[in-house]
Amino acid sequence: MKVILLAGGFGTRLSEYTDVIPKPMVSIGGKPILWHIMKTYANFGHKDFYVALGYKAEIIKDYFLNYRALNSDFTVDLSSGEISPHQNDEVDWKITLVNTGESSMTGGRVKRLQKFIGKESCMLTYGDGVADINLDRLLAFHRSHGKMVTISAVRPGARFGELEINGDKVNSFKEKPQLHEGWINGGYFIFEPSFFDYIDGDNTLLEREPLEKAVQAGELMAYRHDGFWHCMDTKRDHELLESLWAKGAPWVL
Repeated sequence: MKVILLAGGFGTRLSEYTDVIPKPMVSIGGKPILWHIMKTYANFGHKDFYVALGYKAEIIKDYFLNYRALNSDFTVDLSSGEISPHQNDEVDWKITLVNTGESSMTGGRVKRLQKFIGKESCMLTYGDGVADINLDRLLAFHRSHGKMVTISAVRPGARFGELEINGDKVNSFKEKPQLHEGWINGGYFIFEPSFFDYIDGDNTLLEREPLEKAVQAGELMAYRHDGFWHCMDTKRDHELLESLWAKGAPWVL
């Protein structure tokens, strides 16, 4: 199944890095977070990617254009200019890089990719959130209900330690646990081609009119993902993901 990756935003809350590179290219364990997300999809056999570019698009293009050289050892014969690669990173992904406008909103970026997706069901997610989501189960859920859009609902981690207090006595303390109440949009969508009709153009936010219309039409279903999920919005988020990678990344399947 084709996979759309939204990778064009400005990433202003991560300006420590995004003044120089786009947020999807901020690395975890030496690889861009965008690569980690793509690896999750590829592990389930979804390797046909359509990356919606915007802010600093040339950096993402350059990374994939030179992917083999950046991720493999090679020998250069300076007398002839011949390059002999010694492959270290064997991937068989197909990646279509599309400049969807520097100022386009999320819905506008998706709309611009309609001509590449055609009349097929499609997967979609953001370029800044990793998860140990089972994409086979997500796809089976989407096909079972027959509606237009499936959104993955996740429980975010708390930003601060959680106290359970009885009177003045602390009965429980959990340092930044996963919340047990409330679901949020975790990305990892699947949608039918008719969903493109809900998107007007570049100024449309995916999370506003298109999804609200789908709700009103009874066409939006939620797949509950209780496992690991974390997005990289701030420097603190990045530092957490780096520390998790060093311990054995929970999103690696």
